[in-house]
Amino acid sequence: MVLSRPRVLCALMAGVVTLAVGLVSPPAAAAVPPGGADGPTATARSRVAADVLMTSYEPVKAWFPSSWWNSAVALQTIGDYMQRTGDRRYLQQLDNTFEKDKGVFPAGYLSGDPLLGNFTSRAIDDSEWWALTWIQAYDLTKKQKYLDMAVTIAEYVEDYWDDTCGGGVWWDAERTYKNAVTNGLWIRLTAELHNRIPGDRHWLGRSQQGWNWFTGSGMINFGGLVNDGLNTSTCQSNNDTVWTYNQGLAIGAGLELWRATRNPQLLTTVRRLADSAIGAGGLVSNGVLTESCDVPGKVCDDNQKQFKGIFLRYWMDLADTTHDSRYVAFLAQQAASVWDNDRDAAGRLGQRWSGATSADEPNVFDWRTQASALSALIAAVPARPPVRSLSAAMTPAQPVVMPAGGTATHVKLVAGLQATAPAGERVKADVRAAAPAGWTVTPSTTTVTLRPKGNAVPAQASVELDVAIPAGTPDGRYSVTVTATSDPLLSFSTQAEILVAHTADFDTGTAAENPWLWDAGGSQSNGIQNRFADGHAYFVYRFPFPSGTTSASATLTIDNEYVVEVSGDGQQWTTVARETEHVHGGENKATRTFDLTPYLGPDKAAYVRISDSFPDEGWGGRVYHVSATYTG
Repeated sequence: MVLSRPRVLCALMAGVVTLAVGLVSPPAAAAVPPGGADGPTATARSRVAADVLMTSYEPVKAWFPSSWWNSAVALQTIGDYMQRTGDRRYLQQLDNTFEKDKGVFPAGYLSGDPLLGNFTSRAIDDSEWWALTWIQAYDLTKKQKYLDMAVTIAEYVEDYWDDTCGGGVWWDAERTYKNAVTNGLWIRLTAELHNRIPGDRHWLGRSQQGWNWFTGSGMINFGGLVNDGLNTSTCQSNNDTVWTYNQGLAIGAGLELWRATRNPQLLTTVRRLADSAIGAGGLVSNGVLTESCDVPGKVCDDNQKQFKGIFLRYWMDLADTTHDSRYVAFLAQQAASVWDNDRDAAGRLGQRWSGATSADEPNVFDWRTQASALSALIAAVPARPPVRSLSAAMTPAQPVVMPAGGTATHVKLVAGLQATAPAGERVKADVRAAAPAGWTVTPSTTTVTLRPKGNAVPAQASVELDVAIPAGTPDGRYSVTVTATSDPLLSFSTQAEILVAHTADFDTGTAAENPWLWDAGGSQSNGIQNRFADGHAYFVYRFPFPSGTTSASATLTIDNEYVVEVSGDGQQWTTVARETEHVHGGENKATRTFDLTPYLGPDKAAYVRISDSFPDEGWGGRVYHVSATYTG
């Protein structure tokens, strides 16, 4: 189902586990904020998190399925990452989106609204997010086409400013609501244009006009927090929810306008907004930025999942601009909490940066939460990033083993390393593997040498590992740890979490699903018992049945417009079920069993792929529960 943009304001990634450390370069690095990581380590952490996010980028439609404005913010976050670290590997994806998605599209293809061309739609704030994304692309490349597009979008938005309530940009083309997000975006956008267009006066005037109206509108309450918008019948603040992204945008708008004018009163207001956000009664719980929907009993929707990252994007600007140690320390605290508490075994970053989770209300992990939390890691990277850094990832991060009786079972893992350093330097890392008692890993030690050529494209190397799991190992999760040491002062490690299981039986959208999900394929999960694949997306489960298996089957609880295919190698597929009717409401929900015996591979593995039987409609196959059985 295409997620039409809910009129609230405003995929599971391929599994990797990360290993990160930095090589300290002379002169001595800047002091590390309390709770923070040094510059090279912060750079490495943001790199591996960015790589996880980009596994969800879908190159055909050139977006992150299936959210339009969210894709703009995610791409802008990747732009932040490239600016902050010097890594330029993802410029092609930015341009791919620009060229493929600048046209006219019907409702439901990329957005719930029709797209009018040049990244505009009836959703005025959506249009503004794309304008900021293209300014980011211009900053990275200096290609005029990106800045021209931002101007085109701004001219479109400008038509939605009028004198209702004394000014302000409308949130939608129907002119139903004036709110904080649309006008915070407007001020930031117009100030950014002014700061990049020589001799401009027009956009500067618009930005100043927007700031004066916004700060006098009543949306900033007496506590210095930004409410959602105005009641247009009274032109008074509606005292609605204080969302983190509204607070962040107000800070970011003031900062960019200050750069244009150097008016000290702007920084005074910005500091008040910032201090209110992190002060008593603000947006922080136990030191961690917390959305109002992060708390028990509430659920953040797909829009709200990205709000905190927008706040951190502009808080990074605040720390860079003011150099206030309190603001820098807050950044470091958020990044540390994300990395230490909010990262799962696959290297994915979740919705709750505190890491809070429970069986009834699990922490949510998808590309939106990844993009949001990535902003915290980027913000911890020094404004002048180190040239030297080292990071790595284990693949697969969460392999599953269905062991054979009486013999050891083998799992293949790959530890992939990435390094940056000045051209001509070598980065030498000694790699050591460790496993539970009775297990063996081959090789247990090795040395890898990487030869970087700067930081624009990190050098890569890999170590293949064979893990032998002894017969009789009880079901459970087991860690294989890889530790890399580049000199006596630098040691770092990562883990792959291996699931040993004699049976497969899990709800989708849960942590129990992850080891069996061989390829997420652009699919999405909207919570427990809800994984779906729209359009050309799909998802694949792999069942590594024991070597003596003679027959096997998989049972899926499934509905909507599904296609089910099976394979013995994950490459050649046979369709075993297809919904031929147009079903959008789950009325065909049923539990269906599929015989996998004819499709077992030479290693007795079987793959099950679910996709969309009507890819142009956006109501693809949805799976609630999966189980698999075998005999032999």
